[in-house]
Amino acid sequence: MITFLARRVVSMIITIILASFIGFFLIELPPGSIVDIKIDQLRAQGGNVPQDQIEALKRRYGVDDPLHIKYWKWVSRTLQGDFGTSFETDTPVAGIIAQRLPITFALTFGTALFAWLISIPLGVYLATNRSSIPDYIITFVQFLGIAIPNFALALILMVFAALVLRQDVGLGFFSPQYVGAPWSFAKFLNLLSNLWIPVVVLGASATAGLTRVMRANLLDVLNAQYIQTARAKGLREHAVVWKHAVRNAVHPLVMSIGYLLPAIVVGDALAGVILNLPTLGALYLRALQATDMYLGITILMMQCIMLLLGNLIADLLLAWVDPRVRLE
Repeated sequence: MITFLARRVVSMIITIILASFIGFFLIELPPGSIVDIKIDQLRAQGGNVPQDQIEALKRRYGVDDPLHIKYWKWVSRTLQGDFGTSFETDTPVAGIIAQRLPITFALTFGTALFAWLISIPLGVYLATNRSSIPDYIITFVQFLGIAIPNFALALILMVFAALVLRQDVGLGFFSPQYVGAPWSFAKFLNLLSNLWIPVVVLGASATAGLTRVMRANLLDVLNAQYIQTARAKGLREHAVVWKHAVRNAVHPLVMSIGYLLPAIVVGDALAGVILNLPTLGALYLRALQATDMYLGITILMMQCIMLLLGNLIADLLLAWVDPRVRLE
């Protein structure tokens, strides 16, 4: 186990270094810079921008520095715990991320819990009731959940909640009258009434996909010889399914943790923009549009680190769920 962890840590460090090179280069690749955006903003306010002011902006943001100088400035500051300053807002990147990270964590973990609590029992039910009418109906609904883009589903649910449920739908987590209002029981109820929309939107495709995977894997496992042996010994069908079959069919769901953690960092950016959710996904999209280099590369590296940690945790959990898996 120690040897496995040591190898994984070394490979993770090498991967992070390579990802920082590639990510920094890709963020710098599009034409234009933050200076161009600042100049357009100043000109939109009226008047021309003198050349000395343009040069001052270039020196301030270091847009004329070679790529390796820009990279070294970012790396050296990051190793000291300073992720730089946002070009667009002139505020520390760490503070901007700290404001949105708890909300993103809570929403993503809530969505993942929603998907797991539904997909596992529903997949077991569909596998043990194959070719039944509920199987066909739920399968059709699952295909819709996978096929409909999250941003389109967000618009559909908002219209449904407003016109059918007569719900005072707001953008974000609160209705307009509760935005900025002090916390109260009414505001908490309003939060719950609006929270179901982003949870369903972000969890629909994941739930449908995990349910299909659980159903398909369980059908294969139920035909295995050891399952037939367990039935021949007189075990109850409930024990055969949940104690023996499900434990081996759940492997892909455990491995899904590998991409769950990076989803915590970014999530679904388009759905976040449409629902006006204060998550890192919408912030990352905005940073790329504004060529906000330090903010964009910091969120990108957080996603890379979370992906590597997620895969490591998934491997350890898989070894715990299935003793046949060996990490050495």
